[in-house]
Amino acid sequence: MNSRLAPIAIALDTNDLHVAKQWAGISSLQISTMKLGLEFFTRFGNAGVTEVMQQANNAQLFLDLKLHDIPNTVAGAAQSVASLKPAYLTVHASGGAAMIAAAAQALPETRVTAVTVLTSLSAEDLNLMGFPPDIALLTKNLALSAVAAGARAIVCSPHEVKELREVLPREIHLLTPGVRPPGSASNDQERVSTPAEALAHGADLVVIGRPITLLWNPHDPRQMSDGLASIIEGIKIL
Repeated sequence: MNSRLAPIAIALDTNDLHVAKQWAGISSLQISTMKLGLEFFTRFGNAGVTEVMQQANNAQLFLDLKLHDIPNTVAGAAQSVASLKPAYLTVHASGGAAMIAAAAQALPETRVTAVTVLTSLSAEDLNLMGFPPDIALLTKNLALSAVAAGARAIVCSPHEVKELREVLPREIHLLTPGVRPPGSASNDQERVSTPAEALAHGADLVVIGRPITLLWNPHDPRQMSDGLASIIEGIKIL
């Protein structure tokens, strides 16, 4: 990864392959990572991911599938995307140590990335589902268990990243969705902060979607490019 590129993963959340390719081409000139998620993958599969990444100027791939199944099934799913050479592949930390280990063994060159507590969930949501409502403690326990099982990256909200950075080895990457530039709407996210705050607390990569992609104007691609440059300038990382 080019160290001059901003440590931002753009969430290419669209069901339009042509648009995703355009977003990738524009944004990858300034940021390090393309994030493609479940909606895109189930529609376009490996071939669609390949097409997008061909336009992404050697950016790294964050394949956000959040796998969660029995170990053998997750291992098979991980192997099925091996040709894409993702830098990161997400699995749910709550799937357990055996599942995470199976994914890590299936893709040894990829940072299997354990998702702790979704940023769309609040303490009340967790309580209703029967989980401990202490999000920080739950996140910490899930992260420690996942790393012990072979995960080499963790997804957490920016609210938990500082504590995780204190207890996890530095080589474990911390990825934070739920970041919003100042003035942006939180949308369906519950636990949010700014990209600058997340990076200052120890995040290695921040995920930003709609604050970038809503700037898209097919008649003037510079609007998205200029808006992204403004976000990067705001977190003072270039």
